[in-house]
Amino acid sequence: MPQKLLFVCLGNICRSPSAENIMNHLIQREGLSDQIICDSAGTSSYHIGSSPDRRMAAAASKRGITLEGQARQFHPEDFEKFDLILAMDKENYRDILTLDLKGQYRDKVKLMCNFCRHHADQEVPDPYYGGAEGFNYVIDLLLDACEGLLERMKDKG
Repeated sequence: MPQKLLFVCLGNICRSPSAENIMNHLIQREGLSDQIICDSAGTSSYHIGSSPDRRMAAAASKRGITLEGQARQFHPEDFEKFDLILAMDKENYRDILTLDLKGQYRDKVKLMCNFCRHHADQEVPDPYYGGAEGFNYVIDLLLDACEGLLERMKDKG
């Protein structure tokens, strides 16, 4: 049974699709595509059906990563479908747990930055209203976190 990961941010057009596609890139590179499946979602409904932000896609393509997918909203049934739910910031984390009415899935929900090995950030900043350097920084941060997450998953085997 493959492990299923869900990456969650606010709108599902910047941070979470980047994390999903970076993770898929790393998984393919390691030959683990049959063992780990990734998806992403947003806590809001602002951008449902939209493609990843073009500025985010440009930052990712500089590192050889293509951003694919359409934005969707996080739903309570995602708690059942996924083994690990990775929130980009503390507000997303709280918003996800608000939907866990009985508190039974709390241990599945983690902050993305908990897996960083080289960055001290507690949260993945939202680059939406900033300049290009913000998008580049988020890609670097997510590469770090995704590499750390993949290592942890491989260690657990």
